[in-house]
Amino acid sequence: MHIVIMGCGRVGSALAQTLEGEGHTVAVIDKDPTSFRRLGSSFNGRRVTGIGFDQDTLREAGIEDAGAFAAVSSGDNSNIIAARVAREMFGIENVAARIYDPRRAEVYQRLGIPTVATVRWTADQMLRRLLPSGAEPLWRDPTGGVQLAEVHTAQAWVGHRISGLQDRTGVRVAFLTRLGEAILPSSQTVLQEGDLVHVMMRTDEIDRVEAAFAKGPEEEDGQ
Repeated sequence: MHIVIMGCGRVGSALAQTLEGEGHTVAVIDKDPTSFRRLGSSFNGRRVTGIGFDQDTLREAGIEDAGAFAAVSSGDNSNIIAARVAREMFGIENVAARIYDPRRAEVYQRLGIPTVATVRWTADQMLRRLLPSGAEPLWRDPTGGVQLAEVHTAQAWVGHRISGLQDRTGVRVAFLTRLGEAILPSSQTVLQEGDLVHVMMRTDEIDRVEAAFAKGPEEEDGQ
């Protein structure tokens, strides 16, 4: 796949190098040509100097052949404008924009532009490590009815199979983070100490799910 990235800061350059390492072709747009130094000499993709929401600049970067577009510059307005141009003018389906203002991020998410609210995400992730409790939404569908969330899981669930956790709580475990790596569990996967559990659930069921995960399986059986 060809992927266009707007912004060659730390995030954009790291994203470009990772994607190229996975076999994709990549073009990076930035208005400051000196920023391309972050890409290193081994980067074989395109370096395009210009404004990321300018249509001619996007064409130079190969947007017409692209399968995805990421807007990760330092400006919220520039990112969302570029993301909308990529989607609405060039028909790119896989579009994402980095947004610093969490209030804006929620608005754009409802408009169908996937966003990553960096300040809120960082603060939330720190809180999750300092005060691990309840559920932390990671993604919501545009209607807000379904969400992917990391749910704090009581110690008593350690040693039990994913199938038992799903049967007792009524949710689907999407993936686990184990020792810093994401894994897709089977029904026979056994929860281990330190696992982070990520589930898909209806937003209106979050209170029930939090309560079920906070209890051990014996407490659930006793109800």
